[in-house]
Parts: sequence; C-alpha cells; structure tokens
Amino acid sequence: MATTNTKVVRLSFATEGGKTFTITIPNPREDLNQAEVLTVMNTIVSGNIFLTTSGALTGLRDVKVIGTVTDDLFDPPQA
Repeated sequence: MATTNTKVVRLSFATEGGKTFTITIPNPREDLNQAEVLTVMNTIVSGNIFLTTSGALTGLRDVKVIGTVTDDLFDPPQA
C-alpha cells in the first residue's frame, strides 16, 4: 500500500465553435509561473498549432495546476 502524489498543468483554450479544448501536461516544474504559461498558450493560439473538431483555437480560457493524492488501499498478491 502506498500513497502517490501527482501534478498536472491543464491548459484550456476557446475554439471557433465555442467549445473548450484542453491540453494536460504531467509533472510541471515547481517554479512554473503565470507569465511563462500565458506566453506558451498565446504562441499555441497564434501559431495555429492545433485544429480541433470544433475549429481552430481562438483564445485562452483557463490554466490550472492540479495536484492529486492517491492512497492505494490494496496491493494484490504477486503470483
């Protein structure tokens, strides 16, 4: 039984079709800051890097760093 801690950064963008497109990146740097993230997101939008089913990315919606703690309560026996 073990406890694991994981973090992801979730970048959310607006699309031409009015939907949200999300990119999730695991293990973000601890010193990640808003200016860096917004620069990358604006580069993604202006570079037209992704084309989604609801059209091109048109703007920024949200940025979150999400931490998860998982407590494994059962480890099956090894065969």
